[in-house]
Amino acid sequence: MKPEQIFGMNAGKVWVILNENKGKPLSSQEIMKLGKLTRDDVMSGLGWLGREGKIEVVEKDGKFAYRLL
Repeated sequence: MKPEQIFGMNAGKVWVILNENKGKPLSSQEIMKLGKLTRDDVMSGLGWLGREGKIEVVEKDGKFAYRLL
């Protein structure tokens, strides 16, 4: 499988999790737990969504958290 296919699939999984949480910022750890994903899966998905301008990065408890725009 090509990298862009893997990253695109991970972006879809992360998008679904963020969408289901209705704008609530989630940490990468929360996304991992909710989606039963690895850290690599989450970070590649977030990178893809970030590059497309589909997520916002905010601070939550002194760490990065993510939500859909």
